[in-house]
Amino acid sequence: MTRAHVPVLAAELIELGAPAPGDHVVDCTFGAGGHARLVADRIGPTGTLVCVDRDPAAEARFDELAAEVACETRFLRMDHADALELLAAEGFAADLVYMDLGVSSMQLDTLERGFSYAYDAPLDMRMDTTRELDARAVVNEWDERRLARLFRRYGEDPGANAVAREIVRRRARAPIETTGELVAAIEAATPAYVRRKFGGGHPAKRVFQAIRIAVNDELGSLDRALPAAWELLRRDGRLAAISFHSLEDRRVKRFLAEKARGCICPPDLPVCVCGHEPEAELLTRRAVAPSPGEVAENPRSKSGRLRVARRLDGEESK
Repeated sequence: MTRAHVPVLAAELIELGAPAPGDHVVDCTFGAGGHARLVADRIGPTGTLVCVDRDPAAEARFDELAAEVACETRFLRMDHADALELLAAEGFAADLVYMDLGVSSMQLDTLERGFSYAYDAPLDMRMDTTRELDARAVVNEWDERRLARLFRRYGEDPGANAVAREIVRRRARAPIETTGELVAAIEAATPAYVRRKFGGGHPAKRVFQAIRIAVNDELGSLDRALPAAWELLRRDGRLAAISFHSLEDRRVKRFLAEKARGCICPPDLPVCVCGHEPEAELLTRRAVAPSPGEVAENPRSKSGRLRVARRLDGEESK
């Protein structure tokens, strides 16, 4: 199954990220290249676009884009935190760094990757298919307590204990090999009243999210990538992140808020004595959500949230 790729919050990213002719830009999560193509058009032949993705399938899509755009391009097939640290070691300085977090539409729609609970496929969920840990290993090898903790922490699933118990019960008879078998276990462990009480939707959504995050160490990578991206920015450079669930968004919000913080004196001091100056200006006081029109056109965009900040210190722009 294939779908036309539609980048989420693309107009808002371009407006707030403000790529301009000659800029140096890092796309931390290239995916299908929807955002990258729009950015490339704006930075033009004097600009540089570095695209990063750990999914081997993304490189072929990058090659197609690189052949069609005028700017200088480069592809790094690695985790974005590692790529940002590599670029910093090389002395690269950026005017814009942006991240479109989570799983891509291309990965969801490639059935054999096992990311979606909507299709029956082998349990995998690896963004980097060379990694050893996959979803099958998590589901069949982690003990019940560890699974329940995973589903609570990364899926915020109110039925975490019951789902973990049912998975362990079923795999005792035979290994759980496919997404369909996992979905059946989750549905059996989730009564209808629980689904209604906690927002409805498919009961597998939270569990699949939790497993995918664990398999790909998504939150650990984000925690490393945010400070690495910030250090890569020139003065007046912008950091933008599009997140798709609260665990990501809270991290981005907290990181940018700390950079935008001024005085760090204890609250009981009558006057500021620390002299601490903010490093960032928040360009989004609240996260920007997709418009109703975008959600109608692309339902997958519904949970997207964009936050952007401008760096106030650092080296002068070119």
